[in-house]
Amino acid sequence: MRRADRLFQIVQHLHPDRVVTARHLADALEVSERTIYRDIQDLSLSGVPITGEAGHGYRLLRGFHLPPLMFNEDELEALIVGARMVRAWTDKGLALGAHRALQKIEHVVPEKLKSEFDRQDIMVPDFQMEGMAGEQLLIVRQAIKDQHKIQIDYTREDGKQSKRIVHPLGAFYWGRVWTMVGWCELRDAFRHFRLDRMQHVQKLAERFELIQGRTLQDYLSIECEM
Repeated sequence: MRRADRLFQIVQHLHPDRVVTARHLADALEVSERTIYRDIQDLSLSGVPITGEAGHGYRLLRGFHLPPLMFNEDELEALIVGARMVRAWTDKGLALGAHRALQKIEHVVPEKLKSEFDRQDIMVPDFQMEGMAGEQLLIVRQAIKDQHKIQIDYTREDGKQSKRIVHPLGAFYWGRVWTMVGWCELRDAFRHFRLDRMQHVQKLAERFELIQGRTLQDYLSIECEM
């Protein structure tokens, strides 16, 4: 890594709300702590507002802003592929956001990297989600963010149908299939539902509270123990 790139990375790792140690920076950038000490000193002398000292850690003063981000080829390729995945495999809202993000990135990258946007050697097939899954995902995402209950008409794998009121907690993509995990009022327990098996989804006006034992973190902890 060029020294200029390393200095830029150091500033990116620093934060106004927490102290970052030289050891953490050295591990992240794969250099020695002595190198970090020298780089921090040079950054401070160049006007970057860093507080702290060796042996304790460093903090970036609030209000300092980096110049516009520049990407190398691997970083840019990762962003392009990721955005194309979002465009292909999510709902219309996220797809539009990904499209706009790519336009903004293409506008600011150097001319020598603009050809990355035309590469066809890494493709993202545009799989269409079955049924109304794309529209369901948009409603589920909004309900998760706003902490609103949803009512769903659901068809299980065996064909049995039911109506549920669920506290939606998270959405997961498994490769052509999205699932939602939430607290099911009917079962009084965590349940997960495939979006392509939801016949109807309605975001309700009633909100739910994130209480201990019923959060996404609680669900994930249970899954990790199994």
